[in-house]
Amino acid sequence: MAENRKPLLGFVGKLPSGTTLGNSGKTHCPLCMGLFKAPRLLPCLHTVCTTCLEQLEPFSVVDIRGGESDTGSEGSLFQELKPRTLQPQIGILCPVCDAQVDLPMGGVKALTIDHLAMNDVMLESLRGEGQGLVCDLCSDREVEKRCQTCKANLCHFCCQAHRRQKKTTYHTMVDLKDLKGCSRIGKPILCPAHPAEELRLFCELCDQPVCRDCVVGEHREHPCDFTSNVIHKHGDTVRELLKGTQPHVQALEEALAQIKGTNSALQARVETVANDVRSFSEGYIKAIEEHRDKLLQQLEDIRVQKENSLQLQKAQLEQLLEDMRTGVEFTEHLLTSGSDLEILITKGVVVERLTKLNKVEYSAHPGVTEKIAFSPKKKAGLCRGYEVYGAISTKEVDPAKCVLQGEDLYRAREKQTASFTLLCKDAAGENMGKGGDNIQVAVVPKDKKDSPVKTMVHDNKDGTYCVSYTPKDPGVYTVWVCVKERHVQGSPFTVTVRKRHRSHPGVFHCCTFCSSGGQKTARCACGGTMPGGYLGCGHGHKGHPGRPHWSCCGKFTEKSECTWAGGQSAPRSLLRTVAL
Repeated sequence: MAENRKPLLGFVGKLPSGTTLGNSGKTHCPLCMGLFKAPRLLPCLHTVCTTCLEQLEPFSVVDIRGGESDTGSEGSLFQELKPRTLQPQIGILCPVCDAQVDLPMGGVKALTIDHLAMNDVMLESLRGEGQGLVCDLCSDREVEKRCQTCKANLCHFCCQAHRRQKKTTYHTMVDLKDLKGCSRIGKPILCPAHPAEELRLFCELCDQPVCRDCVVGEHREHPCDFTSNVIHKHGDTVRELLKGTQPHVQALEEALAQIKGTNSALQARVETVANDVRSFSEGYIKAIEEHRDKLLQQLEDIRVQKENSLQLQKAQLEQLLEDMRTGVEFTEHLLTSGSDLEILITKGVVVERLTKLNKVEYSAHPGVTEKIAFSPKKKAGLCRGYEVYGAISTKEVDPAKCVLQGEDLYRAREKQTASFTLLCKDAAGENMGKGGDNIQVAVVPKDKKDSPVKTMVHDNKDGTYCVSYTPKDPGVYTVWVCVKERHVQGSPFTVTVRKRHRSHPGVFHCCTFCSSGGQKTARCACGGTMPGGYLGCGHGHKGHPGRPHWSCCGKFTEKSECTWAGGQSAPRSLLRTVAL
């Protein structure tokens, strides 16, 4: 028999939840919950009734251990490998701890009998006025007395028969009620091989109790002695093992106590955090709901405002239309049906009215649009102390308020990219702050209106748009910038495209002497010279401008366009300076 907590097959017949688990010191079976009947001790030291064990569904276990190898020793791993044979083994699982129990050849009934549990059962039965105890002889009637000599429980009938037999006439008989204070009243333990003999001896070689018949039979020439003589040695061995095991029990109990305490603290902490989460989420939900109500109310206010504006514009246009129709109909009727004199008489009134009507300004477009946008990712500030998101926007770009910006707005150079920025604003002059508007840009040369320049419009997503184009030829260009098919402020405008920027072929220096390394023949466009035959300028000498300048054209600005004409008339010394 061996113990292994990882069975090859799943457990069948597991102990029901809520069942009180027993051990060898208890009197009730952990499976049937009744008093032990023929209790068997498992290798895990749990005790179960024989019948209960037989009801457990066994499973097959493959034992690959060699017949002579000792797999329990540490050195077995380094021993010479021996041929191993597959030996089928039948096993069950302990219903208390799920430990695998390999059954011996005799099955469940070959497991060790727990005599200590049988004694406890008998004591408990005696304390209950003998209820549940039956006669050891007839196994039919309830027990009344106990033979102290035979250590047998007898009913009234068997007790009388026991006294009538010559062999048992003088045996001591005791009433069961007189045995309630006893700690042990167990039966004599009989030899399984010789049921008529009591186990009184112990075979040291086989390490098992034997009877007298065993000593003269199977265990002949084996070192045997009475149990009372060897119990001290074997008891001491068990006590030493117990002494080494007890600290583990205490340590495990302390560890379990710590785990229990940690688990309690964990549960308390989880509950605290859960309450915090609930409180936070409930507050957040209320904040979101309040923000939602504000947004819906804001949306309703926007609807009412826009509707009122549209209704007012509608009423004004309807009244103006009625006035126009009246004027048109009256004038047409006058001109078609009136006489010359009638026309001349009413001419003054009609002309005055029609002139006044023609001067009335009105917008052919609705004063407001249906444009209402919701931005769910936009921060909307704090509500009940929580950051909330989502804002309703009614901003609409007004082309008349849009502004054009940039250094290249009115100037550009051929074959070089020019760019400027369009800043979109609403009717109140505030920045839109978001993109997505329909922008149209056209750049057309005045002398080639059928050859517009390709333009690029980049949406910066913040209400600004970067417009870029590359003119191919110098000249005057017209630029149109429209939003929603309407010109923005300052559009259209003209741009003068000049020839491509000419870079400086010379050097930007303080003087020719320094930049040329003291060469006498080097010259500068500033016209300065130095004594000693130096053809170029020098600090403090004649013609030096007194500040840094370009050697090729004499300009004082470092980032500027070169104006040097070049050509054959240029002095060679100047070209040499340019090369330097």
